[in-house]
Amino acid sequence: MSAIAPEILRQVKRIELRTRGLVNARFVGEYHSVFKGQGMEFAEVREYQAGDEVRTIDWNVSARMHRLFVKRYVEERELTVLLVVDCSGSSRFGTGARDKQSLAAELAAVLALTATRNNDRVGLVLCSDRIEHVVPPRKGRRHALRLVRDVLAWPSTARGTDLGLALDWAARVLTHRAIVFVISDFVTPPIERHLKRLSQRHDLVAVVLDEPGERDLPDVGVARLVDAETGKYLEIDTSDRSVRERYAVKLAAERATRQQLLRRLAVDEVIVPTESGYTEPLLRFFHTRETRLRHRRRR
Repeated sequence: MSAIAPEILRQVKRIELRTRGLVNARFVGEYHSVFKGQGMEFAEVREYQAGDEVRTIDWNVSARMHRLFVKRYVEERELTVLLVVDCSGSSRFGTGARDKQSLAAELAAVLALTATRNNDRVGLVLCSDRIEHVVPPRKGRRHALRLVRDVLAWPSTARGTDLGLALDWAARVLTHRAIVFVISDFVTPPIERHLKRLSQRHDLVAVVLDEPGERDLPDVGVARLVDAETGKYLEIDTSDRSVRERYAVKLAAERATRQQLLRRLAVDEVIVPTESGYTEPLLRFFHTRETRLRHRRRR
């Protein structure tokens, strides 16, 4: 990457100032509660005691010793977090104060700074219809801000999207269980096979960037639209009610298909609107996930 423009550096600083309070006050504790049990390492085998979970019983040792023994694990606090960020043509679309790329940068800041506050390593993959840029996982605030800078400043010339390439890359490269946040609008060719492969070994979270300008087709008469990923132009009469209804039906079907796929693969989905931001969606995600983990432990 060439020299970073001063405006990009100022934008990184603004994002840091805007997100730092949220990270310290609201996200660090939630993140630790949700992800603290993701990395565990074996400590010892000890004799079974009343109240121990049946699933921790070491049946091989128990058979040899003719009494029950359990495996004890300790939390492996140092985790690896990978941010997979879509930087294709559609990421630069926005009808409000910020486009999807700017929102992705703020999300990267929140997640990276939160992870580094928990002493975790954070890495970055920028992708379009190819792997654009990779930053290996490291620790520290300066490293986290470097990731934000790269999301904002990476000079992608590709317009298309193929998230499958990035998902397959992550599945090949990540040797230990990691937390993978995929930040995208998920306008991509089919990715079920790629999601399934990655989610089998890693904790996968789909962060869907939701832009209001793409939710509804406004009634503005004849409009000339351009596809941000192919560059193709299309003229449509938005005053035609049937055109708007077909658009709404198609969009709803695409979202339902995505949500069904993610549920089937047990991949968490966090929908983040560009107009209202990420704070409440992320907190809902943490709370929902923590509740689910508590229920599992009780069972």
